[in-house]
Amino acid sequence: MVGELRYREFRVPLGPGLHAYPDELIRQRVGHDGHPEYQIRWLILRRGDEGEGGSSQVDCKAEHILLWMSNDEIYANCHKMLGEDGQVIGPSQEITGEAGALDKSVLGEMETDVKSLIQRALRQLEECVGTIPPAPLLHTVHVLSAYASIEPLTGVFKDPRVLDLLMHMLSSPDYQIRWSAGRMIQALASHDAGTRTQILLSLSQQEAIEKHLDFDSRCALLALFAQATLSEHPMSFEGIQLPQVPGRLLFSLVKRYLHVTSLLDQLNDSAAEPGAQNNSGPEELSGERDRLELEFSMAMGTLISELVQAMRWDWALSRQRPLARSSCSIFQPQLAEAGPGLPPTRAQPSIRRSRRFRPRSEFASGNTYALYVRETLQAGMRVRMLDDYEEVSAGDEGEFRQSNNGMPPVQVLWESTGRTYWVHWHMLEILGFEEDIEDVVEANEYQGAVVSGALGVALPSWRWKPMTELYAVPYVLPEDEDAEESEHLTQAEWWELLFFIKKLDGPDHQEVLQILQENLDGEILDDEILAELAVPMELAQDLLLALPQRLDDSALRDLLNCRVYRKYGPEALAGHPAYPTLLEAQAQPQESAGKEPPAQYPDTPLWRLLVDCGPPGRTFLDLERALSSEGPQETEIKPFLLQLQRQPQPFLILMQSLATPAANKPLHLTVLRILMQLVDFPEALLLPWHEAMDACMACLRSPDTDREVLQELIFFLHRLASVSRDYAVVLNQLGARDAISKALEKHLGKLELAQELRDMVFKCEKHAHLYRKLTTNILGGCIQMVLGQIEDHRRTHRPINIPFFDVFLRYLCQGSSMEVKEDKCWEKVEVSSNPHRASKLTDRNPKTYWESSGSAGSHYITLHMHQGILIRQLTLLVAGEDSSYMPARVVVFGGDSTNSLNTELNSVNVMPSASRVILLENLTRFWPIIQIRIKRCQQGGIDTRIRGLEVLGPKPTFWPVFREQLCRHTRLFYMVRAQAWSQDIAEDRRSLLHLSSRLNGALRQEQNFADRFLPDDEAAQALGKTCWEALVSPLVQNITSPASPTALETCPALACSSQPPDEDGISPLGWLLDQYLECREAAHNPQSRAAAFSSRVRRLTHLLVHVEPCEAPLPAAAAPRTKSRNRSHDWSSLATRGLPSSIVRNLTRCWQAVVEEQVNNFLTSHWRDDDFVPRYCEHFHNLQKSSSELFGPRAAFLLALQNGCAGGLLKLPFLKAAHVSEQFARHIDQRIQGSRIGGARGMEMLAQLQRCLETVLIFSGLEIATTFEHYYQHYMADRLLGVGSSWLEGAVLEQIGPCFPNRLPQQMLQSLSTSEELQRQFHVYQLQRLDQELLKLEDTEKKIQGGHETSDKEHKGEKAEEAEGAVVTNVVEEEEEEENEDLYYEGAMPEVSVLVLSPRCWPIASICHTLNPRTCLPSYLRGTLNRYSNFYSKSQSYPALEQGPKRRLQWTWLGRAELQFGDQTLHVSTVQMWLLLYLNDLQAVSVESLLALSGLSPDMLNQAITPLTSLRGPLDLREENDVPGGVLKIRDASEEPRPRRGNVWLIPPQVYLKAEDEEGRNLEKRRNLLNCLIVRILKAHGDKGLHIDQLVCRVLDAWQKGPCPPRGLVSSLGRGSACNSTDVLSCILHLLGKGTVRRHDDQPQMLSYAVPMTVMEPHTESLNPGSSGPNPPLTFHTLQIRSRGVPYASCTGTQSFSTFR
Repeated sequence: MVGELRYREFRVPLGPGLHAYPDELIRQRVGHDGHPEYQIRWLILRRGDEGEGGSSQVDCKAEHILLWMSNDEIYANCHKMLGEDGQVIGPSQEITGEAGALDKSVLGEMETDVKSLIQRALRQLEECVGTIPPAPLLHTVHVLSAYASIEPLTGVFKDPRVLDLLMHMLSSPDYQIRWSAGRMIQALASHDAGTRTQILLSLSQQEAIEKHLDFDSRCALLALFAQATLSEHPMSFEGIQLPQVPGRLLFSLVKRYLHVTSLLDQLNDSAAEPGAQNNSGPEELSGERDRLELEFSMAMGTLISELVQAMRWDWALSRQRPLARSSCSIFQPQLAEAGPGLPPTRAQPSIRRSRRFRPRSEFASGNTYALYVRETLQAGMRVRMLDDYEEVSAGDEGEFRQSNNGMPPVQVLWESTGRTYWVHWHMLEILGFEEDIEDVVEANEYQGAVVSGALGVALPSWRWKPMTELYAVPYVLPEDEDAEESEHLTQAEWWELLFFIKKLDGPDHQEVLQILQENLDGEILDDEILAELAVPMELAQDLLLALPQRLDDSALRDLLNCRVYRKYGPEALAGHPAYPTLLEAQAQPQESAGKEPPAQYPDTPLWRLLVDCGPPGRTFLDLERALSSEGPQETEIKPFLLQLQRQPQPFLILMQSLATPAANKPLHLTVLRILMQLVDFPEALLLPWHEAMDACMACLRSPDTDREVLQELIFFLHRLASVSRDYAVVLNQLGARDAISKALEKHLGKLELAQELRDMVFKCEKHAHLYRKLTTNILGGCIQMVLGQIEDHRRTHRPINIPFFDVFLRYLCQGSSMEVKEDKCWEKVEVSSNPHRASKLTDRNPKTYWESSGSAGSHYITLHMHQGILIRQLTLLVAGEDSSYMPARVVVFGGDSTNSLNTELNSVNVMPSASRVILLENLTRFWPIIQIRIKRCQQGGIDTRIRGLEVLGPKPTFWPVFREQLCRHTRLFYMVRAQAWSQDIAEDRRSLLHLSSRLNGALRQEQNFADRFLPDDEAAQALGKTCWEALVSPLVQNITSPASPTALETCPALACSSQPPDEDGISPLGWLLDQYLECREAAHNPQSRAAAFSSRVRRLTHLLVHVEPCEAPLPAAAAPRTKSRNRSHDWSSLATRGLPSSIVRNLTRCWQAVVEEQVNNFLTSHWRDDDFVPRYCEHFHNLQKSSSELFGPRAAFLLALQNGCAGGLLKLPFLKAAHVSEQFARHIDQRIQGSRIGGARGMEMLAQLQRCLETVLIFSGLEIATTFEHYYQHYMADRLLGVGSSWLEGAVLEQIGPCFPNRLPQQMLQSLSTSEELQRQFHVYQLQRLDQELLKLEDTEKKIQGGHETSDKEHKGEKAEEAEGAVVTNVVEEEEEEENEDLYYEGAMPEVSVLVLSPRCWPIASICHTLNPRTCLPSYLRGTLNRYSNFYSKSQSYPALEQGPKRRLQWTWLGRAELQFGDQTLHVSTVQMWLLLYLNDLQAVSVESLLALSGLSPDMLNQAITPLTSLRGPLDLREENDVPGGVLKIRDASEEPRPRRGNVWLIPPQVYLKAEDEEGRNLEKRRNLLNCLIVRILKAHGDKGLHIDQLVCRVLDAWQKGPCPPRGLVSSLGRGSACNSTDVLSCILHLLGKGTVRRHDDQPQMLSYAVPMTVMEPHTESLNPGSSGPNPPLTFHTLQIRSRGVPYASCTGTQSFSTFR
């Protein structure tokens, strides 16, 4: 059956490939706020189910969710459901034409016909009792069914006589009449859910209906219910083994379920439109609704109680104490293991410890502790396992038996396994005998030693947060409770207690009411007053003490499981949260009586079986005695059976004893005799036979069962199935047919009634299928109702007052205790040989075996696993008696197919004494094929024997199914709500201020729900993650998007209502953050409106970012997806990996856009200001503080701040950006020079420098960094040459080093370091030269003194030698004449330091600053320079010092000097030094002659003269008519007052560049030229593109070889004509940002041309026309001169200058 998908354009994603579509309006009501609410049905469809090729036909039985929505939510999510008048279009409006087709008169006639037909059918039915139904009766019923299918006539069929007619027809023994009744019910139930529920409810609530219905009639009604509810809750529990529920109990569950749904419909109808109600007053309506709510809660609690019992959850988990979940945020991801400083995620249970014996933590080593245990442990003492060891787990307790010298040496009888196992000494903790053991209530005492020893400090609680996280989890903190209310039970707790009071009968009920009246001043209590009572805690404690003695077995189990008992029960109040089971509570009086049998009970196997059951056991023994007497009377047996119905534990123990070993034959025969007798009593059929049928099947399947026992068992089962066919259905579900067939085959068919029993079981196959379907439908319906209550709780904010609501959720989250075994795990088993004996591996008979045939090492067993089964344990059964056939080494392999078994999973060496060999445990990956290979046999055997194979799969639970449904409902609810809130924000951005309180309320509600109802952290985290994804993520994406908030990529369902974007194109959150930044200064006043506004903004941003991104580590071997629904779904694929990171990404993008706009506006307004840099640094500092205030110290937002500032800078045109970079370089230069002042002013300069450097770091990686480096290089060079280097230069470069793409400033400092090393080597070189000259003088003197004492021959020879020596000396002197000019200088020699600077990193104009030492320096300086030149040229011949081509020195005017002028020390530049020294020989000198002599430019010379002629300078410049430029002379001391002592700084001031000058324009020209080259090269390579490294090389090659700049461009570009790879990369980044160049998606390193770009391409030529290669490298150097000795004074009395430095 198909229907139309009318609103396919509105969809909400619920999971991978899963979407929800709004379908139709079901009903409407008045909400808790007085506004109308509409229940909309949403269809759940997977991708591909929406219809092929645009078809809108879908299956009407598709899964759906019923969701209550407000008018605003419908308008925001599916506005097409609204009519022209703004009202929701309902089904009544769509079928108006069909309903109006029936005239009133015709309708009246048809109603009359129906009434007459009902009368006729009743009369005909009475007449045909006991006979075959006549044809007229069948025809009458057929006509009634036709009338029943007409919806306007539904009201007539609500006549009570129709129910009587249906009851008689369903009770009829004739099949045709029952079938006709079913057709009529189907016709009546086909209209709507309300009519169907009412009919089924009316039938099921008839008095004693079960007495009138036989097995077939009940099955017919159950089949009708199954068919009616199949489309309501199409939920699958595939892979989960549901328990076998008999038809009687199923019918009871159906009745409860129908009653609950009826009350739920009445509740919804009571909240319908006020106009639809009668004229009752508001108080009457409120009282009626309160009564319905109480009745619904009680009915829902009863349904949950019976369902828990039917699912056997109360027995499976009765001994498990429910642990309280820790109150931590469910929205923040939890760490897998608590690290240091983190609290544990859940409280540890109470443990037992010894009063006498020492724990392992008190010993220094494990060996010492092992010796202590060995000496102390005695037989019979209790021990606890400290470590996991093979089959024994840490925490298991047992009894020490013995020890020996083997390995392991200790034998313990473990309670967990029920058998002994050997372990090591150091693994045990001694508990001692029972009198030595005490219970420890404090959970952390046991682990306190470990934790405190590891940490050494107390662990902080979850409430602790650093001050920067003040707003981290406001929803976790509990709301303030009224002190008076805290002394009373909440309404939910009281209603849960009231549920048990209502369960009491007659006298017990009156006694409890009497207790209430006595404590409430004798007030008359009726149902209305009971529901609204405020019960004090003391009264609740009294009631909880009185109730256990008055409740039956099942109700008592419910009481012990409920929350109110755990909170206010006697054990909880005593401080010992013990959790006794029913048997323990009942066995306490018996324990004191000892184990000896009383005189009236003989010591029989039956007595020993029931001795621990207390009074119920004695009751059963009395029943057995009554049954054993001759001719037992029903009156004697009936009281015992009624008592067993209340306390069936002895009966269940009796039946479960059939599963004990076959050696208990006498017990088995006695049990079967008693059971055979019980079947004959009608009261006995009400006992829970189905709960122990597993034991009967175990006895039936066991190969060791004695034939006599087996025969008696078949007699009993046949009798039970004959009396109640429900148990034949249960046997069918348990697989009794195959078991009986195997038993007949084993005993050669010699089992009486076995064939009949097998046939009886086989005939119930259809009914077994119906029962399974009914169990699924009821469980699915209950889950849907629970989810509906959760959704109603979210919408109305009312507490959930349903008893056992938390119990039901706890069982759904923890699941079943059933295990997947054997054939449920695998599809088939294959063996290497003898396949006809492969069945012996799985027959559960240890006496049979599979024996292989083949060569040694070739035997294997292959398991083909069911899809998705993860092996929990794989065990091989062997026997030592097989000798050489027993395996010795087994290897297990896994693979995806039989051809890919390459992964070794485990290898095991089998001991000769082993019987069970565990091969695999707890696999985390699904392997389709598992192969067991027997590599070696014992004693070198060839063939092998395997006795059996056991496989345990995972314990299937209901949690994956419930999680899927819970996440679907939660996601749909909050996505709908998120869109509605986004719509409000789109219409009025000011409503964004209320988003914090809205979100906090929703998150707090989910947090409180999880703390109250969800049992563990896994369930809470699943709920929190889904809520955060569905609510916060769409909201964040909406409020951070500048376009329509409905245009979402991840949520197509939210793209239905198209809202125009904001006029200014800014997102709502961006607008809010802008407002926050604007009113930040005004918010300092806490009483202002701006402070309140800022507080709301901060609370909102902190709430949005408090969930940190968390990437789950990938498992080593990830399991593939399975087709089963019994698996875990991960919804994080809806967004990028880990949804919190996507939220943070959207928020950081929004913050980056806000910062970028702020920076752009500031730059546009203030870039020309004189104080631009300080104001920009202040603006940046304020943005940093705002980021910390809004988002905390998170690196993502700090990075967004930097990117936003960078984006603002990138928007500047080139010349403006160059101006900004020059201003920053100038500001840094001024602060570095100002810091030399020292004192407070110097410290202030350093602080301003530090703030500026933090701002400059943003230049890193931007195009502006190139120009910034250019200007910084110039100013740094002037500082280093004019003032000298300092530690601050290196510190600044270390901090802002990434801002220099070419690293030129760093190379400048490195060049200075290299120059200082050369200076030290030159000093050693000078000393060596001096030593050589002195040595020559000594030799010459010795020769002269010895010449007067030799003969004439010798004298002639000596002359010749002397002449020869003279020639050599003359030659050497000629070569070194210039070098030794100052060797014999008699004055104080100045100290000269030479700085060797490389033109590759120093900004030096080589032509304009060339110095000629021969003409411009005195002789006593030229000699030092000549010697340094010779030293440097010689150093070039040593490759260890210099690599590459040989370099030459070229002297420049750059440098500084210190001159002594009287009592003053003048600090001057090299040009000023030369000029002052030149005046030592002249009284005056013209500027014109200085220009001609030095070759300097007029600007440079005037720059040097200006400080010298200032008030502090020593010179005076006089203008003369005949001398251009004036005349310089030494100023007379009497002319101008000036300082006579100390240091005088006359170095020319720093000259700052202007970006608007020719140099800045040349940089722009170079950038444009490089852009043209990049675009031209990429165009030539087309779409294929070019690798970025190849592109850089081609651009540099084209720049060097041309065609590049035109002729004359070298001179016009000046320094800008140089180009390197960094410049090219900067231009590439610029073009990528502009969109002219694009990256390839699959290969980001590949670049290609994207769109045309308007660029002025100049005609280009080679930079060096006619040159054959690059120019040889030049090395420029400057001087640093320092004097030694006294100042030099001229011969005249006038003051003169001497070189001091």
